[in-house]
Amino acid sequence: MKPCILLIEDDRDMRELVAAHLQHGGFEVQCAEDGLKGQALALQFAPDLILLDLMLPKVDGLTLCQRLRRDERTARIPILMLTALGGTKDKVSGFNSGADDYLTKPFDLEELQVRVKALLRRTERAPVSAKPSEILSYGPLTLVPERFEANWFDAPVRLTHLEFELLHCLLQRHGQTVAPSLILKEVWGYEPDDDIETIRVHIRHLRTKLEPDPRKPRFIKTVYGAGYCLELPSGNKLEELVPLIQAQRAAADPTLDTSSAA
Repeated sequence: MKPCILLIEDDRDMRELVAAHLQHGGFEVQCAEDGLKGQALALQFAPDLILLDLMLPKVDGLTLCQRLRRDERTARIPILMLTALGGTKDKVSGFNSGADDYLTKPFDLEELQVRVKALLRRTERAPVSAKPSEILSYGPLTLVPERFEANWFDAPVRLTHLEFELLHCLLQRHGQTVAPSLILKEVWGYEPDDDIETIRVHIRHLRTKLEPDPRKPRFIKTVYGAGYCLELPSGNKLEELVPLIQAQRAAADPTLDTSSAA
């Protein structure tokens, strides 16, 4: 069965060109020329991947991306944004709205196909294979690949596919600095370029889910000019942090009872 791609693009020439290229590459393609129709088709077909233009009539791409991420029926579908807006702020806005990847127009059709296949591979395969050498647990963190979750200080934390694989990539090299080029190749599945904003935004999202104070990270650290390092506590240091994490959860959810937590 061919993977189904939903292309939401208002430019007719671009839409026909991209659709023809993808169909020639073995994909089934559904097309929409505006945001409202795109949302309807996403719900109707539940595509394997969505190609989403930002500058759309009726509902713009950022708003549509946010809607798709909030809807349980479409929340897990990978989204690749296609846009002429290539500035850093535009990319950050795209990633913050829920996009998995970002490609600036004009782009090479072969590069588009590489990005599409990389996104599909990541969602089709199990994120963590059962290799004895792989680390799935360290200190307060345990990865649960079947549900794309992290058990963090004895509480489940839901992650996106990208966040899960990014955390898995860092966990395999716990205590080591991981270069952006390696992260891009291992997590996103394509050769790196000079733009690491993709990683930076997703690191920020992970910090909001795991760090007591995301502005002052103590677990997912930036090593300036070199990459990122995951440093997790163990032993006495782990025990000392439990009350802090419990206080963080209580502040986020006042109805939560943490008095009996270990």
